[in-house]
Amino acid sequence: MNYIQSILLGIIEGITEFFPISSTGHMIIAADIMGILENKITNLFLISVQFGAVLSVIFLYRNKFFFQKLDFYLKIFIASFPVGIFGFLLNKITNFFLDKPLIVALSLLIGGFVILKVEIFYEKNFYDRKNSITYLKAFIIGLFQCAALIPGVSRSATTIIACMLQNVNRIKAIEFSFFLSVPVIGIATCKKLHDYYFQLNSFTFQDIELLLLGNIVSFVTGMIAIKCFIKYLNNFKFFGYYRIVLGAFFLIVHYLIKPIGKF
Repeated sequence: MNYIQSILLGIIEGITEFFPISSTGHMIIAADIMGILENKITNLFLISVQFGAVLSVIFLYRNKFFFQKLDFYLKIFIASFPVGIFGFLLNKITNFFLDKPLIVALSLLIGGFVILKVEIFYEKNFYDRKNSITYLKAFIIGLFQCAALIPGVSRSATTIIACMLQNVNRIKAIEFSFFLSVPVIGIATCKKLHDYYFQLNSFTFQDIELLLLGNIVSFVTGMIAIKCFIKYLNNFKFFGYYRIVLGAFFLIVHYLIKPIGKF
């Protein structure tokens, strides 16, 4: 990985992290196209660069995030707990998926259809939108979020879908998804850095530079994306169609165009 690739992946991460389209999935596809997917530093980068985007949430929503009642933090903890447990138990499996772009393509494709179905269900069945997220709802959101351990599924998509299926107001669902990213991605980043360090016994100076650069870029682009995300989200159908088109396109490229190019 070089500095240009770090910047490009940082931009992709910042733009896609808070949309229900899977930032990790987009970075895996981009890294595969760049030919750096199997590098060890890329595997670390795909997770740790998300921390920069999380910092953009903390910065933009600092008043809402740091000055809440204990009830708010308990709900965040409850929603984070399931993915923390499953992420620890299935760590080797999730690492295996990180260099499998076909898994990403299938997840994007299937997830796109799921988003379209949920959007239709939400519009037809819920009229009195409830803003409150109870402890039970928070736990269910956490269970849904476990599906995002598979790259391409999207953490934000699973949390927002879980909220919508429980008749939570759309804006409230988006904000809760933002806040939930802080502990989940923060812990995942620390775990990934720990594993990488003890596998290689050190970080090179270039490793640190690449990670810092990517996180700075994802922080800036993350702030831009959040403002656009809140402002223009009337429904999620666009993201559903986008996922279907992207997933299908990548499958076509992988199964049809690449094999033809080998002859």
